[in-house]
Amino acid sequence: MAETTYDIAIIGGGPAGYTCAIRAGQFGLKTALIEKADKLGGTCLHVGCIPTKALLFNAEVYDHLKHAKDYGIELAGDAKLNWKTILDRKNQIVTKHTKGLDFLMRKNKVTVVPGFGRLTGPAKDGVHAIEVTDTTDKTSQLKTKNIVLATGSDAKMLPGLSPDDKILTNIEILSIPQIPKSQIVIGAGAVGVEFASIFRSFGSEITLVEYLPRLVPVEDEDVSKELARAFRKRGIDAHTGAKVEKVEKTKTGVKVTFTASDGKQVVKEAEKVLVAVGRAGRVEGIGLEKTKIKPERGFIKTNEWMQTDEPGVYAIGDIVAGLPQLAHSGSMAGMVVAAKIAGKYARPIIRQRVPACTYTEPQIGSVGLTEAQAKEAGHTVKVGKFPFTGNSKASIVDSHEGFVKVVADTKYGEILGVHIIGPQATELIAEAVTAMELEATVEDMMYMIHAHPTLAEAMLDGFGSVEGLAINA
Repeated sequence: MAETTYDIAIIGGGPAGYTCAIRAGQFGLKTALIEKADKLGGTCLHVGCIPTKALLFNAEVYDHLKHAKDYGIELAGDAKLNWKTILDRKNQIVTKHTKGLDFLMRKNKVTVVPGFGRLTGPAKDGVHAIEVTDTTDKTSQLKTKNIVLATGSDAKMLPGLSPDDKILTNIEILSIPQIPKSQIVIGAGAVGVEFASIFRSFGSEITLVEYLPRLVPVEDEDVSKELARAFRKRGIDAHTGAKVEKVEKTKTGVKVTFTASDGKQVVKEAEKVLVAVGRAGRVEGIGLEKTKIKPERGFIKTNEWMQTDEPGVYAIGDIVAGLPQLAHSGSMAGMVVAAKIAGKYARPIIRQRVPACTYTEPQIGSVGLTEAQAKEAGHTVKVGKFPFTGNSKASIVDSHEGFVKVVADTKYGEILGVHIIGPQATELIAEAVTAMELEATVEDMMYMIHAHPTLAEAMLDGFGSVEGLAINA
């Protein structure tokens, strides 16, 4: 490795890192991708986005099969779950895409370097040295003109706790030997509510405990209220504004003590507890202390081009301060960096145009400012809201709860934010992202023809509702 000087070396092979590597290879840069694990893909592919969404699809199919007779489908008996088969399918999907990444590395002439990468200090004569430690603790040096840090994040754990067979994070829960009869989920962000949704569909009794005043607290308040209503309807016992005091293991599972929003102490017992209280950037042990980079609260500051305070060193993905901890924002950051280094056209990421998706039942998709944020920012706001009950395709697919909410500026009809909760919200939000990227106005979107019957027509009525001109409501 010491004999070769790369144009770009990326530390971390998750979505941010491998996407950066692929794009760099496409631009003809001599590229190295350093990864400590034995497989590329990171958290997202192995214990995050992909396996959880596989389980969520299983849950969706199972929910439909519970009502098979309503669709004219006669089953010999009640639909039953085979947990081993569910896990096998999930693992097969992960394996398929892991192999796909290996192929893409070869296709784009990316050199994959197994090992743990560390910075060694500033560049000398424009060349950086990265120390790479392999699985046998043997170290070597890799030389490169540019470094990209893409080390990802780990699940946070409550003080005094560590994961085991009863206290779970997103990693352990994906390989539990059987579906628990009961589960307490601590944290109602995207990870918490998704697993609550999955296991409620699979028959578990779910208690959801959130410290902040509402579920999915980063979403628009109307979306939080709608999800809370849907979860109550599904029998999920949700507690918001609740502070966890103790988590204790018992002979049969776990006991969680928390103070509810009314100040009363509540004790809940279950077979398992899932801790989903956020993620912390992996910035320890990667040599930052030998550079000008000073992490704050576990995150690295960058400029709009993802450049750190150390010349020639970039950061992308979950470790970047102010960037959403989402695979797609990390991937786009990787593409931006590769283009910047290659001297190709690129645009910096605009934070307010990064979509957020939560794959619960019902799904959530959002982009831009919430209604409250828009008002706080000084906009004179007008809001449109269209319910999926007025959409014929929603009735056809038997998923007609929720709404499309559009937040716009009154003066010019600028689209400030779009918030969807309902069927295929995670797909529909792409239209709103496109509209905002191209700076379309509400009026522009009101005259965008949508095919009928489609769920996407709810977007047309959502934009129309801003002006009080929704057709189907």
